[in-house]
Amino acid sequence: MSTSLTPATALAPSSPLTAAMENKLILGLFLPLQEGAWSPSSAPRDTTWTYEYNAKCAIEAEKYGFDLAFGLGQWLGKGGYGGDTNFREHELDPLISSAALAAQTSKLMLISTVHVLYGWHPVHLAKYGACIDHISGGRWGLNVVTGYKPSEYRMFGLDPIEHDLRYSMAAEFTDMMETLWASDDNVTMQGKHWSMQDAHILPKPVHGRPVMVNAASSPAGLEYAAQYSDLIFITSPGGADPNRAVETLPAHNKKIKDLARAHGRDVRTVINPHVICRETEKEAWAAYHAILENEDTIAADNFVAGFTGGDNTSWRGHSRAQWVVGGNVHLVGTPEQIVEWFVKLNDAGCDGMQVNFYDYLPDLKIFGEKVMPLMVEAGLRKAGA
Repeated sequence: MSTSLTPATALAPSSPLTAAMENKLILGLFLPLQEGAWSPSSAPRDTTWTYEYNAKCAIEAEKYGFDLAFGLGQWLGKGGYGGDTNFREHELDPLISSAALAAQTSKLMLISTVHVLYGWHPVHLAKYGACIDHISGGRWGLNVVTGYKPSEYRMFGLDPIEHDLRYSMAAEFTDMMETLWASDDNVTMQGKHWSMQDAHILPKPVHGRPVMVNAASSPAGLEYAAQYSDLIFITSPGGADPNRAVETLPAHNKKIKDLARAHGRDVRTVINPHVICRETEKEAWAAYHAILENEDTIAADNFVAGFTGGDNTSWRGHSRAQWVVGGNVHLVGTPEQIVEWFVKLNDAGCDGMQVNFYDYLPDLKIFGEKVMPLMVEAGLRKAGA
């Protein structure tokens, strides 16, 4: 059977993201799946990349009422980004980690980052994703990444792909996946980059299709995200200083949402703050400066060069010091100050916060016990959410 089904464009009312969007602010946790998390620094911490540690983080995030959790995907050679810390040499695969975490959580949405152009076929990912969604009871989502580092493409024996073509390929890949998820019959499709004949997958995703996520900044990337994503992971055009972020984000968010509306869709934008919260502002800034004072210089240099040396258009407004601390916007201060910044970022058009920490479990505990109640008081989260 040849088909040209239109992929689903709306979330089902039963989707867990639909429920999460009843909050004024969606809340996610960026899991530390990779060694060193976001900060090439040797300042003291107990955070590790291991599955046991990440499972504890996911379970705690669910206990505190987070909506979702996901980690980045990367492909690095021996030594990672180098330095004394071998920054990011070890990393858990996000897709496999989501499958494992599905069995240890019951409410948390689990988003898998997948580089869809690194040898995947749409039938593979449609099947594997639907299976994880089934295991999790409908809590799985997909963060579609095209990749941009030539070294990663070559690791798979592939030639690097031109920027805009990557997103055209991602659109075809997504069309095929969503057709497979929607069709009760065998599917035959012939595209420019993939084809399939009499393809069929069961089980189907629990809510019709999973939550779709994408990070985008370029015109081609935003065009893809506006057509296919439910959550668009954005970066601050003004860098990690929150004052500059709230100045530059309103226009950026408006552009993205207007583009989605032109396609008849509504999307939510999510930004990644690195949260350093302590009882006093002085203690919080001391923790911030400790990260910088203990930077792994070689790892930091390689880390920055790896992101700024290609055709990636995100993160361009960030300074080297901001890269060392990690995260897209740095929120440093007391619980009250953190929530004040959340309100300002929400007012600037950000619908969600995908937070990361330096030392995950103790920082997550502070966040859950001190910041979350204040978010409810501020009207950002519903009580019990």
